Amino acid sequence: MGGSLIVPGEVDTEFLSTFRELILKKIGEGLSFFIITGGGKTARRYQEAAHAVRGDLDREDLDWLGIHSTRLNAHLLRALFSEEAQARIVKNPTRRVSGRSNIIIGAGWKPGWSTDYCAVLAAKQLGAKKMVNLSNIDYVYDKDPRKNVDAQKIERIEWSNFRKLIPPTWDPGLSSPFDPVAAKEAEALGLEVAVINGTKLEEFNNYLSGKPFAGTVIS
Repeated sequence: MGGSLIVPGEVDTEFLSTFRELILKKIGEGLSFFIITGGGKTARRYQEAAHAVRGDLDREDLDWLGIHSTRLNAHLLRALFSEEAQARIVKNPTRRVSGRSNIIIGAGWKPGWSTDYCAVLAAKQLGAKKMVNLSNIDYVYDKDPRKNVDAQKIERIEWSNFRKLIPPTWDPGLSSPFDPVAAKEAEALGLEVAVINGTKLEEFNNYLSGKPFAGTVIS
C-alpha cells in the first residue's frame, strides 16, 4: 500500500475510512490480509529536508528515514484495525508469521530493502501467488505519462518486458511502479502483481471479487 495513499498531503482520513470499511467487509466474506505500507511523501519530505540542511547525505541515513516513515504509516493502520490486526507490526518479511489474525500489518525492514521487496518476500513466506500493489496510478505505462502525452497504458505485461521499462537498480525515494529488485524476485517466484490505483477502491474491490478491474497485471 503506497504511502502516498495514506498521506497524499495531509493524512487522508476519508480514504482511510473507506479503505477500513472495505477491508472489514472482505474479512466478513472470509478473506484475510497482509498489508505492507510504503513511506510515500512522508519519507520524501524527510529525505528532502535532510538534503536541504546538510547537502549530500549518506545513502543508509536516507534509507532509514524512509524505513521509519513506513513504520509510522504502519502504526497508523494497525491502530485503525486494532481489533482485527496482529498487535505487532512485521518488520522482518523473511520470518514466518502467525495466521491467527485476519490482518497483519508490515513495514520497511532495513537499508537496501524497499517495501515492494518486503512485500514480495512476505508473499514468498506465505506461499502467495498473487499480490496487489495499491498506488496512485491507474496503470503501468510504456513511458512516464507525466512527461509524455503519448504514453500508452498497459493492461497486461510479462516481468521481462516490465523490467525494461524501469531503472535497473533501486534507490531510496525512487518513484517507479515497482522496485527493480522486487520485480526481479517476483519474476523468479512466478508471482503475479496487480497494480491498482488505491484512490479508486471500487477497482480494488472488483479485483478481490474476481471481477474485471482497471489496472495492470504483471506476471
